Amino acid sequence: MPFTRFDKAYFIGIGGIGMSALARWFASRGVQVGGYDRTPTALTAELQAEGISVHYDDNPALIDESFLADPERTLVCYTPAIPADSAELAFFRGRGQQVVKRSAVLGMVAQGLPSIAVAGTHGKTTTSALVAHLLHTGQMPCLAFVGGITRNYASNLILPDAEQDEVQPIAVLEADEYDRSFLQLHPDVAVFTSLDPDHLDIYGTPAEMLATYRQFAGQLKPGGYRVVHHSIVEQLLPEGASADSVLTYGIGVGQARAEGVRAEGDTFVFDLITEDFALHGVRLRMPGYHNVENAVAAAAACARVGLPAAAIRQGLETFLGVQRRFEFHPIAGTRVLVDDYAHHPREIEAFLRSMRGLYPGRDLTVAFQPHLFTRTRDFAEGFGQALSLADRVLLLDIYPARELPLPGITADTIGRYISGPVVYRTTLQNLPNQLAALPGLDVVATVGAGDIYTTLPQIANLLATTP
Repeated sequence: MPFTRFDKAYFIGIGGIGMSALARWFASRGVQVGGYDRTPTALTAELQAEGISVHYDDNPALIDESFLADPERTLVCYTPAIPADSAELAFFRGRGQQVVKRSAVLGMVAQGLPSIAVAGTHGKTTTSALVAHLLHTGQMPCLAFVGGITRNYASNLILPDAEQDEVQPIAVLEADEYDRSFLQLHPDVAVFTSLDPDHLDIYGTPAEMLATYRQFAGQLKPGGYRVVHHSIVEQLLPEGASADSVLTYGIGVGQARAEGVRAEGDTFVFDLITEDFALHGVRLRMPGYHNVENAVAAAAACARVGLPAAAIRQGLETFLGVQRRFEFHPIAGTRVLVDDYAHHPREIEAFLRSMRGLYPGRDLTVAFQPHLFTRTRDFAEGFGQALSLADRVLLLDIYPARELPLPGITADTIGRYISGPVVYRTTLQNLPNQLAALPGLDVVATVGAGDIYTTLPQIANLLATTP
């Protein structure tokens, strides 16, 4: 589907992080863009400020006539997170208009471009943002669709510099396993960060999820290359895959590895060792042992497409991170407030172990908002074990996102598996008040993929103003 035939693009679910990046890309090409989303957010406000029309009622009567006048020249894109009974989705389908999933549109955008795709249950957003930043600072033109707002660029879309318009960019893509979206992609280089079970509402079993990952790992372009975390290489590689097309990475192990990792303040310092070069004393401003691994993976992928070692160091040391990924919210004095998007047990464990590494011996209070009823049901014990690394845990109600409640599944399902910390149950609205009632607050973390971040201004003010 050549995009030159479209001069209008309409997005159902435009406020999603992946959808909004595509909307911005179409707008950057002079296409008229509009869409619907259920809830106004800071991101949808930014889209509107950029000239993209957005409304918040699932009502076909609110769709601007310009998106209906010429169906052949209007692309309609939807996210699978939109309910099947969406009125606008049914309206466009009822008109006989072609309606395309987000993943298919992303695949079409990347078609014909050299590309680096990042797959894995966790680490996709940070690693793809790192890849894009390394390429951008190394003056290699890239077109990146990132699943978060990069702090260096204040956007989830990174475009080539204007003077690079005539040069074919490298597409940097998140290879999302949800809804099997990544099967639309055929990259030159693929990074695989993890294979922990997730989205079992889609796959049914971990084995089926793994089989789909293996399918994606086998559909790289001819001569394609895989950068694989050392712990999953035997699980992932499709039968008959050449070991020559694989590079393993990790901390202290792998063909590309970080050695001598240590925390210095809120920075992690390490030596980056590969088969081709060594960079000593690299300083990563986005802390966390898991982020060190993400940095090694990004460096290895960029080296594969020809980025020099000096540019890799510069990119790693100037990367500011991604919003809601180990994001510090400064507080006057010694108290600490960190927000993180972690929503899987392994992510929470990695985040809290890194927090312990940064602040050894200090009191750690964690407020966690579970994301999805199915994920809570499937991984309740793992969540409980990971949260047990804290000193105090405040459990919020489940953020439902696209799901309806499941009988008997609540945040208390997780609470039964937490051992050690004092556990409090609370709501999003009452979280600041609940924190205010706790004595001795020191290091506080808000965790989860829902809307827990909306309480951060109140919590920051609380930590700054109470003794």
